[in-house]
Amino acid sequence: MSFRIPDWLGYEIREKWEGLVVKLLGARGWLNRQNPRIIIAITVVPVLILLTIVIGLLSSGEAPKVQEYKKGWFYDLNTGKLFVAKSKLIPPIEAPSGPRENGEPAGVKAYVFSYKDEPNESERFIGFLEAFTPEARMNQTNSATSGGESAAELIKQWGEGRLIRRVEDKQWFAANSKEGRAIIENAFSPNEKGERARFCPPE
Repeated sequence: MSFRIPDWLGYEIREKWEGLVVKLLGARGWLNRQNPRIIIAITVVPVLILLTIVIGLLSSGEAPKVQEYKKGWFYDLNTGKLFVAKSKLIPPIEAPSGPRENGEPAGVKAYVFSYKDEPNESERFIGFLEAFTPEARMNQTNSATSGGESAAELIKQWGEGRLIRRVEDKQWFAANSKEGRAIIENAFSPNEKGERARFCPPE
């Protein structure tokens, strides 16, 4: 069985990495002018930390476990309601209300978040919806059963044919487009209290 990074974790990692890169690039010019020794120290310390982590993982003999959820949230485009199905299903999928007017399945994946640790239904919200083009849906199905993909291949596959939109939008956007990235970043942006949204799997 191939290892797959859960989508929600990938979004958080990417957001934090991009924020770090922006901060480092902004500080690089100042550091170059002030003291090049600081740059060397900043470079060496993370490398030492990374080596310590890698050695610790190798010596333990166990790979780190990433929690995967067997069930996922889906959104019925006909009724505007959430429903639960197997998380590995690739949207669009069959919805409780049946197909859409054009005959396509009405179930798309929903990324549900909350700012609370144990939210009730009213404290959850849908950050964005996800679907795939027919070609990408076939490729995702094939890759899910083939196994042996490298990390680079998985990252490339993630953006190909993946469509994103907010609940209130009428138009879908490519996940790797400017609009798609803005929707994802907005879902993870802090609220007015500075709290970050947490992923809410179905119970």
